[in-house]
Amino acid sequence: MAAGQQMDMGAVLGQQLLNVANAMEEQVDSEIQKLEKFDEDDLEAIKRRRIESMKKMQKQKEEWMKHGHGEYSEIPEEKEFFNVTKNSTNVVCHFYRDETFRCKILDKHLKILAKKHMETKICKINAEKCPFLCDRLKIRVIPTLIIVKDSKTRDYVVGFTDLGNTDEFSTEMLEWRLAQSEVINYSGDLMTPPDEAAKKSAKTNFVGKKMKGRGKRNDDDDDSDDNDW
Repeated sequence: MAAGQQMDMGAVLGQQLLNVANAMEEQVDSEIQKLEKFDEDDLEAIKRRRIESMKKMQKQKEEWMKHGHGEYSEIPEEKEFFNVTKNSTNVVCHFYRDETFRCKILDKHLKILAKKHMETKICKINAEKCPFLCDRLKIRVIPTLIIVKDSKTRDYVVGFTDLGNTDEFSTEMLEWRLAQSEVINYSGDLMTPPDEAAKKSAKTNFVGKKMKGRGKRNDDDDDSDDNDW
């Protein structure tokens, strides 16, 4: 009886695999038939659209570069901030102080992201040189990232709370946080923070093993290093 059941199960599985293979073959045949129906005019039209799309993208890239996209630059004075947000659809501006160590951490990551995300103007401004702007935007903690889209303030990243509350967050973590505000193009998983996923993966890989390395207290991983403004 058991042998008969195994044979029946094998037959069922075999039939299912055959059905899947037949369905895939039909799909491939359908795509081939579509391609065969294309004449030279159709192919030429596709080629023209592709070239037009490439030209449009190149023109957009040149426009971005004209406004300083692709590099992490400093806004010299507060009135220039309004020109920046007017000329670029997507803006991420870091309000910093020279004396604040965490600002230097953000600088490192933002410099990388500026080169990666040409579509977004990523810049910084010295908070001590723009008191009017800080008051208007209600900047109370340094560092703070102001996220502007279509000349309107979309979001704030205050301190490192949204970045895992640690100085050791990854560039990918900051990228993920900016993507939450729809200010950069992002193809990753918006539901799971990258650093959290990495920690889970590390725990899975080292189950049952004693972790080696210098420990670090979490007492100092809160926003105590951020400067009240």
